[in-house]
Amino acid sequence: MPASTRAGWGWHCLAEQWAERIVGDARIARGDLVLDVGAGTGAVTEALTRVGARVIAVELHPGRARYLRERFAADRVTVVRADAGDLRLPRRPFKVVANPPFGVTTQLLHRLLVRHSQLVSAHLVLQQAAARRWAGGRAPGAGRWARDYDVRVGRRVPRAAFSPPPAVDASMLEIRRR
Repeated sequence: MPASTRAGWGWHCLAEQWAERIVGDARIARGDLVLDVGAGTGAVTEALTRVGARVIAVELHPGRARYLRERFAADRVTVVRADAGDLRLPRRPFKVVANPPFGVTTQLLHRLLVRHSQLVSAHLVLQQAAARRWAGGRAPGAGRWARDYDVRVGRRVPRAAFSPPPAVDASMLEIRRR
């Protein structure tokens, strides 16, 4: 797939060493149920399997979803072809570690922070401005979800960590249930 098409969607493939750092920051334990939303070609999914997580890799693009199924056929990875806004969340406690397309930030966060969500924590690579807006309580619905979650900006992720590099800087948005 041409880089220009990926960039047009806001999808920027994260380098494997950065995926490892992000999973390390998330402190995922063996057996944790973890969603990788916008799994792409599996950099974050791979890092999650190495620490023993039970992974649900969510990918809308049919070719990438097929690739993920083939790549992780021997691992404990469930691949779901779904849009972030239509994603059915697990009914039991789960975590999220993901590098989602920048264009789905708001709809993904609305889905994760919906009332009765079983979200325990999330570590999301987002555009730096979006991460600051959500962490600063200036995002839509902040009054509702701020009672239940601590939200902060974490590690900066440089443009060079992606292929193709995005036009803007990225940061981790870290969410933890209170």
